[in-house]
Order: sequence, then C-alpha cells, then structure tokens
Amino acid sequence: MTSQPGELIASQIGANLPYLRRYARALTGSQSSGDKYALAALEAILAGEAEYDSSLSPKVALFRVFHAIWASSGGPAGDYETDTGLAAKAQKHLRQLTPNTREALLLHTIEDFSAADTGTIMEVSEGEASELISIAYDEMSRSTAGNIMIIEDEAIIAMDLEAIVTGMGHSVTGIARTEARAKDLAADAPADLILSDIQLADNSSGIDAVNGILAEHGDRPVIFITAYPERLLTGEGPEPAFLISKPYTEEQVRSAVSQAMFFSSTETLKA
Repeated sequence: MTSQPGELIASQIGANLPYLRRYARALTGSQSSGDKYALAALEAILAGEAEYDSSLSPKVALFRVFHAIWASSGGPAGDYETDTGLAAKAQKHLRQLTPNTREALLLHTIEDFSAADTGTIMEVSEGEASELISIAYDEMSRSTAGNIMIIEDEAIIAMDLEAIVTGMGHSVTGIARTEARAKDLAADAPADLILSDIQLADNSSGIDAVNGILAEHGDRPVIFITAYPERLLTGEGPEPAFLISKPYTEEQVRSAVSQAMFFSSTETLKA
C-alpha cells in the first residue's frame, strides 16, 4: 500500500523528532522547555498551520518549521520553572551572545547540518549562516575555562577528548573507566563539567555514575557521548540536554562543551 502524503509526512516527522527534541533541549538548556517548542512545531505541522516543505529533506523541513516558531517567540534564552542561581547565570550569559549565533552553531555542529541547510532552516543565506557560526565560535571561546572530568573506558577516545578540551583552555581532573572510579575521582577532584560515555569498562553505567556524582556533589553540566543516541532519546523520562553521537567530530565536542559550560546546568537521565 502506498503511503498518502499525510502519512508520509507523519512518518518523516517521527523519524526525525528525537533529533529535534535533542536540539531544542540544547538550545533552551531545559528538557521541559525544549519539548514545548518541539511539540508546538509538531502540532503546527499536523494541524496544517505551518508550511512543511516537502521539497526539502525531511529533517531540514521539520527544523525549518521549528525555527519559524522559535523566531516568532523571540528566541528566548530559556524557560526555567524556578529562578535558581544556575538559571539566572545561564540567562545572563545568553543575553550577551549575538542573536542567532547559538542556533547556527548547534545546527551546524550538533545536528551536522551544512551551512547551506542551516541557512535554509533559519531563513538566511548560506553566507550569513557561515558568519553566524564563526561569530559563535569566537564568542564561545571567551567563556570561562573550567575543570572537566572524562568518564570513558576506551583509552584512545579518552585521550582524544582530553586533547580537545585542553586545547580549548579547560583542565581535565582525570579520566575514569568505571562507575566506581568516576565517583572516587569526583570526590578527590571536583569538576565543573562531566563528559561521559554510557557503557563503561566493567559493564557499569555512565548514567549511574553521573547521577551518583550529581546527587553527592550537586548539579553541574553533563555531556553524554554514545554510539546509540536513539536509546536515550525515547521521550519516556528525563533526558540529557547535551548528547553527542559516536563517531563524533572535534567540532561537535567543542560546541557541546562550550554550550554546556555556558548554561552551567544540566538535566540528567535516571537509571
């Protein structure tokens, strides 16, 4: 049976919705806020209130609708439910950024859109999108350097991540290959940000390690790196605001670290 246009669009949206939700969370710094914008885009398309351009690739078409809604709302820095110190700090940082630069950077690095596709989504030229990305890199590089813990059981990947973040001006408190070692390291050397794999050397969980550390030592930014992002983007519970797929690029790591440090807050998975 041949799919009708509406059925086809719904199928295309379903395939790309987890990535839109990932992007929206990274953009807002909040799972609840990000999901509100993603849901608004989905409802607008299904109700025929937004133009889903089928001449574009499904992912570009979906993100373009999202951005039209995001731009019409003024692109708020975040919609935090409580005015905590971390939230206030995030808002202050975001207000200092050139408008549209974070959006362009996240689209290009985390979601792997080309400058041309980024421009299509944001409804600017390819040249303007490239300029926004360059500005974002420059502005993010000025953010305060911090201490980063790496939880990763593969030695080569751990060394690569260490080289990337130290090259950005950050310090690495240490590298943990297991949940137990990660908790010990957190107690010995507090980190401003945690960069964590999901599956660790002794079959322990990076998610459990991170949640244990945050429960013991307080909230801090977390970036999860996994070869199976779809397992974490289920919509069935709390999800990480920052999630990088393996194999990753240096650009993706640099962008996520800068974004996470900017927000200085995180929402983590529960085991």
